[in-house]
Amino acid sequence: MKDHSNQPLLFTSLSKKKISAVFDDGYVSSDAGVMFLREIERQIGLIDSVAKTIQDKRHSAYIDHTLRDLLFQRTFQIACGYEDANDSDFLKSDPLFKIAAHRDPVEDPDLASQPTISRLENALTKKDLYRIANILVDGFIRSYTHKPKVIVLDLDPTDDICHGHQQLALFNGYVDEYCYMPLHIYEGLSGKLVTAVLRPGKVPTAREIITILKRVVKKLRDAWPNTLFILRADSHFAKPEIMDWLEQNSLFYVFGLAKNPVLQRLSEPTVNQVRALQKVLTKKVRRFASFSYAAGTWSHPRRVILRAEASPAEVDNRFILTNFQEASAQYLYESVYCARGKMEQMIKDHKTHLKSDRTSCHSFLANQFRLFLHSIAYVLLHYLRTHLLKGTKLAKAQFDTIRLKLLKIGARVEILKTRIKLHLPSSYPFQAIFARCCRLLQSGPSG
Repeated sequence: MKDHSNQPLLFTSLSKKKISAVFDDGYVSSDAGVMFLREIERQIGLIDSVAKTIQDKRHSAYIDHTLRDLLFQRTFQIACGYEDANDSDFLKSDPLFKIAAHRDPVEDPDLASQPTISRLENALTKKDLYRIANILVDGFIRSYTHKPKVIVLDLDPTDDICHGHQQLALFNGYVDEYCYMPLHIYEGLSGKLVTAVLRPGKVPTAREIITILKRVVKKLRDAWPNTLFILRADSHFAKPEIMDWLEQNSLFYVFGLAKNPVLQRLSEPTVNQVRALQKVLTKKVRRFASFSYAAGTWSHPRRVILRAEASPAEVDNRFILTNFQEASAQYLYESVYCARGKMEQMIKDHKTHLKSDRTSCHSFLANQFRLFLHSIAYVLLHYLRTHLLKGTKLAKAQFDTIRLKLLKIGARVEILKTRIKLHLPSSYPFQAIFARCCRLLQSGPSG
């Protein structure tokens, strides 16, 4: 690419004063907020844990960048909006990314370029990835300072469109594209990420889901034996093998349930009631009912909850399936099941704002590693939002908004003999929030 560092860029004059720009200051960064990520990682230690578990097969005599250096660089760049490995070529000399990766911006060598990053992504084995998956769950457990009374596990696959020749990319008729279908698991009450598992582009089978749940639930149960665990998911997860396994392991579930003629027939009394009430009241009417139902493939009858809603235009039926027996039908539907809609925002933060669908490596294992890197970036930004931005106007902001307003800040880096000073814009509109985050980070870890 052509070097523009010494070529003045001209703009329209102002009051007869010429305006020009030049790329000539090596100690200016556009990402001052990366320092928050550095401090958060110092407290939670997730990247350090991942670096220690990966088996580095490189010859020590030829290593310029440790695994820890590479993971810091790649993850922080993802969090700051540089999701492509190619971005490393332009950011390897950035003074703040070097500081965030524990390198002196003057005395230490530059960070890694794209080829080194790509070699890392393609070097990991199945054992490495399995250990990283365990570390993500361990990190989720460590994020609680007290044993939780209830953990709600929200599960959902999402489409990850593939445009190349990635291994295990399959054509999905519903999406009408070749894709992966990674499974995301979050804690529904807090929005914390539990894990994200890359999968071929098809609906997950019962065996796949149970295999993942066995690993996750065992670790959670070992840490919190007295915690109540609830699984929430859509109708894809209402498979007889899954429900049997959950019941055998004393886990509660609330799943969506697809309509069928038998369910429609069982719902007729309630449907007729809401239809009649709607005509009398001339407004939307909603009623709930609960009944026992067993599909032919089920081992025994289970509780099904009906939500029937009548408007002047139509009557709409929805069904959910649960092994909760005591709670009311309305509470389980409106307060428990419908609350899983927040997971769409969690996936949006992960997939859209952190670009975790950039799984463009040929190797399936390399793409799973990329998904893990984006998951670590999610954990860092979620911590930032939950613990540092609580009580501010950014407390409920999306990740892209947080990045724009808190991470993407221009800074001039002044290197002195005994200290490094960051000069931030005096016109920056979120100075109070920025300062508050700094104070909270210096006061120690948050629970």
